[in-house]
Amino acid sequence: MDDHELALTGFTHLLEGDPDLELAAAVSTVTELIASECQPDLVVLDLRLSDGTSPRENVDAIRRLGAGVLILTSGEDPRLIRAAARAGVLGMVRKSEPLKTLLSSIRRAAAGETIPSTDWAAALDAALDLADAGLSAREREILSYYAAGQTTQSVAFQTGLSPNTIADYVSRIRAKYERAGRLAHSRVDLFRRAEEDGIVPDIQ
Repeated sequence: MDDHELALTGFTHLLEGDPDLELAAAVSTVTELIASECQPDLVVLDLRLSDGTSPRENVDAIRRLGAGVLILTSGEDPRLIRAAARAGVLGMVRKSEPLKTLLSSIRRAAAGETIPSTDWAAALDAALDLADAGLSAREREILSYYAAGQTTQSVAFQTGLSPNTIADYVSRIRAKYERAGRLAHSRVDLFRRAEEDGIVPDIQ
């Protein structure tokens, strides 16, 4: 899955030429994948898509389809790599790898194997250093808005909750992070915690 037409076309030709692999779909976004109603065993996912989706939400959506995820990356953004690793992918492979290595990684991931790489190992090590704050799905949603700079009123409007309820959620989020030993006094602190946990979408 890649949102650059040339890269997607080249990747399609690569897979179609391999007798051990069957290409179920070649799409630019996870939304398109879901709409295609195909049932892949494995999705090869570009780390950065232009529709503004985050690695975590893409990986979560793909895993709900019952498919494994192998990340294809240039390795240029450690934050995105960390977010994908924390979401539970099978591994990561660099776009710069030889085609033989790329195809071997896809075959192994399709069989359910993990694909170790220095990028993936470093991301997992970094993730393990961060104590899990245990945020709920709703708390993660609110933090993604709030830490990105939106006002309490704006977050309330987008979530359909009252400003007082949003303020209560933010207080609980701060308390959870602080119980996990991760400072969260200010909005800047919350942005950093959200960034560490892959909650803030990538901003182009």
